[in-house]
Amino acid sequence: MERAFPEIKKNFGFGMMRLPMLDKKVDIEQTKKMVDEFIGSGFNYFDTAHGYLDGLSELAVKECVVSRYPREKFLLTDKLTGMYFKKEEDIIPFFESQLEACGVDYFDFYLMHAQNATEFEKFKKCRAYETALELKAQGRIHHFGISFHDKADVLDKILTEYPQIEVVQIQFNYVDYNDESVESKKVYDVARKHNKPVIVMEPVKGGSLVNLPEKAQKCLDVLPNKLSNASYAIRFAAGFEGMEMVLSGMSNMEQMQDNLSYMKDFKPLDEQELEAVKNVTEAFRSLEMIPCTGCKYCIEENHCPKKIRIPDLFACLNKKKVFNDWNQNYYYDAVLTAHNGKASDCIKCGKCEKVCPQHLEIRRLLDEVKTTFEKEQ
Repeated sequence: MERAFPEIKKNFGFGMMRLPMLDKKVDIEQTKKMVDEFIGSGFNYFDTAHGYLDGLSELAVKECVVSRYPREKFLLTDKLTGMYFKKEEDIIPFFESQLEACGVDYFDFYLMHAQNATEFEKFKKCRAYETALELKAQGRIHHFGISFHDKADVLDKILTEYPQIEVVQIQFNYVDYNDESVESKKVYDVARKHNKPVIVMEPVKGGSLVNLPEKAQKCLDVLPNKLSNASYAIRFAAGFEGMEMVLSGMSNMEQMQDNLSYMKDFKPLDEQELEAVKNVTEAFRSLEMIPCTGCKYCIEENHCPKKIRIPDLFACLNKKKVFNDWNQNYYYDAVLTAHNGKASDCIKCGKCEKVCPQHLEIRRLLDEVKTTFEKEQ
């Protein structure tokens, strides 16, 4: 019998991708307090994946959520990521290792992770979708979906071939809404055409819509309500029809409490707020910043053989562009590249670009970093 879609309490979820860290380990005590605040405020949806925090996210879910709350008190999403299987026979052992890492007998949602045209072909070849559907029939997965990073026509193809998909997780924020490289609006429209509930990731674009450059910040400062920058981004995403859930990857209690303050009694953006975020988008585009979200897919699992801290180098360049901050030169030399690769060490292998959810031309952008920070050396 088909299982009814679960009761997701309110439309806000805890993304366990950017947890507070101490000495390269999850700050368990702070994370427990954040989980308690989240559940105590009436929310119940947690999202993880094996690769998040180099494998530590699933373990943190077990220690901070699963071991402390009855199973019926929370919903848990995990994902099947392409880098962890080479053939069909690898999938079930990997799935079972995820259940063990999280300390659960089933996942409420299990998503085919980071689907794009290339990954979709690999997943089909390995019968990953069919395997997930078999796991659902066994009750080990309650709901089956995908997380998606590609153009709208690719999503249309996937949803046409696999109408069994119950939910689609997409990148969606006000800067990417009409961006032709991300196609957030077009992807959302395809999901709605297929009548699929949508889960939003990257509503604050990896923090870029929180720490705004001065020109963009002025667009929000004129608003009378004086809410946080994150509030406008998260409420923008949550305000669309069919948005089942907006995820936020919170890194401290302050972020948690801020997010909860406007999501407990959610109100979509009003006309004045919508006009303000439109102006922020225009300000961003005028600065020509690199739209990296800091997800770190490009450097995890040895994707960069030269150990170049790609997201950090891009953030360094963005700060120099926005603030004309010459301290970034020192930071580039003394911190970011002192024990890691420089932009000039890039061997153009392209591994990073194959896994970049933003489809960035990383090799070309590293050349820009090299020109900016290494031209005098």
